[in-house]
Amino acid sequence: MKRPSFGRLLWQVHKDQRGSVSLETILIVGAIALPILIFLIRFGWPRIKGYFNQGLTDLEGERQNAIGAP
Repeated sequence: MKRPSFGRLLWQVHKDQRGSVSLETILIVGAIALPILIFLIRFGWPRIKGYFNQGLTDLEGERQNAIGAP
């Protein structure tokens, strides 16, 4: 049995179009999602972090009231 050469195998893989639609879709979704993610991390994260920290502070205050601690 004759084994194909590396060049021939590479050419067969290169011209194979199966799965190209899925790959293109993933690349498009990534190209859209990456800038949104960068924006959220850069500008939105401080607000989100502050919101949750304030919630935790309020929750801790209510805990003290619930257990009757002064």
